[in-house]
Amino acid sequence: MIRYSLCRIAPSTQNITSYAAAFLSRTNTLNRTQICGYAKKVAAKGKGKGMLKEELKGPEVCKDPVRLTGYAVGANIFKQGEDPKLKPQEEYPEWLFQLDLGEAKKLHELESDTWEYWKRLRKENIWRYNRLHKGKKL
Repeated sequence: MIRYSLCRIAPSTQNITSYAAAFLSRTNTLNRTQICGYAKKVAAKGKGKGMLKEELKGPEVCKDPVRLTGYAVGANIFKQGEDPKLKPQEEYPEWLFQLDLGEAKKLHELESDTWEYWKRLRKENIWRYNRLHKGKKL
């Protein structure tokens, strides 16, 4: 009787160990796939969860009327130096004061035999195509 029970226990322990090994290997592979996924996000130094983000500050706006009328404010691209001084109006070319700085003309306002008309027509067709295909999956 003892021999019968021993023979019966031995195969069952083999099944248990094989199931345990299979289970451990499955969990090991699951853990490995979770670990080997994406890299951890690097936490910024000195910033915690409760800290507020610093807002980006733009350039200071000049409100001095004397400076605005005497200098080309914002024309200096270097860190050092000053903005260039404005010259008298006679020293600038004529076409500079004839530039159209308003809104772009509509398509129906342009003549159909001009280069600007065809350029504007092409641009509007591209905008129309992009609006129609916005949100559609490839």
